[in-house]
Amino acid sequence: MKVPTATYRIQFRNGMTFDRAAVLVPYLKRLGISHLYASPVFAATSGSTHGYDIVDAGEIDPAIGGREGFDRLVKALKAEGLGLLLDIVPNHMAASLENPWWRDVIENGEKSRYARHFDIDWSRRLTLPFLRDTFETVLNAGEISVRPDPKTGKPSLACCGTFYPLAPASYAGREGEVLRSAGSAAIARLHDLQPYRLMSWREAPRDLSYRRFFEIAGLVGVRVEDGSVFDDTHRLVLELVRTGAVDGLRIDHVDGLADPGRYLERLRHEAGPDCYIVVEKILGEGERLPPGWPVSGTTGYEFIATLSNMLVDGGNLDTLRETYSRCIGRPVDMEAGLRDAKLLMVDNNFAGEVAALLKLALQIGRAEDRESTLSEAVVQAALRELLVAFPVYRTYGTQAGLPQRDREILSKVLETVRNGPDTPDARALAFLERILTGDVEQAAAGRASIFRTRFQQLTGPLMAKSVEDTLFYRHHALLALNEVGAEPLARSLSLDRFHTDMRTRLEREPDALSGTSTHDTKRGEDTRARLYAISEAPELWAGAVARWRDMNRAAITALDDGPAPEPAVEWMLYQALAGAWPVDLHPGNAEGLKALEERFAAYVEKALREAKLRTSWGNVNEAYETAVIAYARNLLSPANRVFLTDFADTLHPFIRAGLVNGITQTIVKLAAPGVPDIYQGSEGLDLSLVDPDNRREPDFEMLRKQLSERGELRSAPEMEWRSGRLKQHVVAALLHLRQEAPTLFRKGEYVALQVEGPRAEHILAFARAESDDALIVIAPRLVFSALQMEPATHRPEGWAMTEVALSEKFANRRYRDICTGKPIDVTGRVAIGEVFADHPFALLLAE
Repeated sequence: MKVPTATYRIQFRNGMTFDRAAVLVPYLKRLGISHLYASPVFAATSGSTHGYDIVDAGEIDPAIGGREGFDRLVKALKAEGLGLLLDIVPNHMAASLENPWWRDVIENGEKSRYARHFDIDWSRRLTLPFLRDTFETVLNAGEISVRPDPKTGKPSLACCGTFYPLAPASYAGREGEVLRSAGSAAIARLHDLQPYRLMSWREAPRDLSYRRFFEIAGLVGVRVEDGSVFDDTHRLVLELVRTGAVDGLRIDHVDGLADPGRYLERLRHEAGPDCYIVVEKILGEGERLPPGWPVSGTTGYEFIATLSNMLVDGGNLDTLRETYSRCIGRPVDMEAGLRDAKLLMVDNNFAGEVAALLKLALQIGRAEDRESTLSEAVVQAALRELLVAFPVYRTYGTQAGLPQRDREILSKVLETVRNGPDTPDARALAFLERILTGDVEQAAAGRASIFRTRFQQLTGPLMAKSVEDTLFYRHHALLALNEVGAEPLARSLSLDRFHTDMRTRLEREPDALSGTSTHDTKRGEDTRARLYAISEAPELWAGAVARWRDMNRAAITALDDGPAPEPAVEWMLYQALAGAWPVDLHPGNAEGLKALEERFAAYVEKALREAKLRTSWGNVNEAYETAVIAYARNLLSPANRVFLTDFADTLHPFIRAGLVNGITQTIVKLAAPGVPDIYQGSEGLDLSLVDPDNRREPDFEMLRKQLSERGELRSAPEMEWRSGRLKQHVVAALLHLRQEAPTLFRKGEYVALQVEGPRAEHILAFARAESDDALIVIAPRLVFSALQMEPATHRPEGWAMTEVALSEKFANRRYRDICTGKPIDVTGRVAIGEVFADHPFALLLAE
């Protein structure tokens, strides 16, 4: 297997085509990546901005260049010696009439040849939750009629420009009569004859007959566990792998599959041993991939969480949380907040999925005739608590039951439930445990297997939506910690823990991707790096927020349900704005403020709706949203000069500290265990917010120009930091080194180095070593206070008497700084002030 030395993620669509990407290939070669990492490229719905809503897995999307454009891109990559990693989506497809398989299922119901391709409950009519209101309401409003489909000429139920095909049997021999149907009663009778039922989108959380992706009814689950479905959905991608056009695969949302392990075994068998495969999988604290999965690892969300151990001042977090609590006027209880978010998901957003599980459980009870005394309410309460208490995305049971390690997870969950404040009936818990472990009577074994699969496919979405997309939009003490893959509850952060995580990563997943920005992260990597610095100055930050709130008090709107924004949201707004503020934006730059305002307003709307407190996607509170967004826009109004001047001045040391954090974060990603992934444009500064902001196309022309000026960085003036040029050149230097010494980074030891002296806690030092090759990495951390006192980005004399102690393995050797080219003779210690003479980090390669 050819493992990438580094990948570069490009988001296709929104103007990015294969031909445009091909033009970038020489730049990517110069940057030093080994593989282009492409977002999904198969045919998606019209106007798709991301490609995960696939309508035809057998066609490369014409909207981005089709097969011919794809082949040209592959040719361009091969000409430069680069490979291609492709993001594929086995879990779901678009529930769209543009999808020919889905259209066939709508038209022919259970008789369709694709009826088993999708994860549909055929015990009832297929639900289509795409009406603005109930079928009856929309029908009586005259919005549904019977008309010929413009594309096929066949009779259809037409509503708001969408033509739902009629089942042939419902109009056989009387097509003309059906097309003349008028009146609500006749149309309603015709609708009743269809294998589907049109209904309101609001009914989807409670009454859906198919498995959806998370909460998105427009994405329907695919049954790739079925061999014929696997073949149909993977025919083209496997052809691309076998012909050498594609070198690796990224598997989107592997936890959504019925049996991820079996799927990956089949994929590995078909793709062959040389195909590099990684999976999108959120690992919980201490969790690892199931043994035996034939993959190189995950896409690296856990790597982002690990970085916080090194870049956050853990000793100040309690102070920060206290100041946040004072601001919002109440203590923060994260455990209670997590429970509330999960209960919201169980009782509302995923109520239909939970009800289906409950129905299955009751059927199992009746089939066994052992639990006849358990009422529906008792089983429901136990199921609810079990789902809420689940600490990881899922277990990986099969038809044979739960493997031992998953039994241990389940035992811990059950213990948590039994010792919790809302303990359900013990017999009901034991009953559910037997179902999940497969300890049921033969008559119930089939249903128990289905229950286990459905339960496991639900716990992942429930965790994701309750933590990443609810709790992390409600709790704002330090937004940098509210990231995909992060732990929902407070934990201790330390440098020792970071080193331990890196050693574990080398042992378990040396070939996994290491990401710092992705299309799904809540903040760009440099936004996050800047916000980490707030942990170093919690009282300074809290004082500034109090001052800004007072300055902008007149912009708060009094609503019947409270002020808009409320204090917690104000805190969030100032922190989010601090993270996204362009490095060189001056308070007097009206054009720059307006550009930021538009991005910021879109973020605010999404943040408010994801929190699901006073507004949500399903129940929009227009008055509240309008008031909060107006407040946010007022912050960036040129007329708000006093605030803007104060805000920008206060932000200066956070910006400087963030730039340093960003360089350290980048160095770690490129030198620590794992395969570094560069998200488009993040080789420069990435100060983006959540999608769609983070999916904007970067300024590739500027990046190409900056890289063409590459040379030895014997000095790094502040402008080099602020433009992102220094970061880009560090990326290029390390990427080329990874290509020159791939074994050093793939298999080399990870050795934490001891730092001594007055500023030891402000240094991260480690080495990579393999045979005679060695790289010593020394980078700053927690430098906010020093930078606040010293205007310059760095001063070597500030590191006087701080040294890195080297073991015999690394001592008494000559090294070369890969950024400056300077030779350095090292004895048993490295003086920080000496190696930081040109820039405050050192990348020393043994010669």
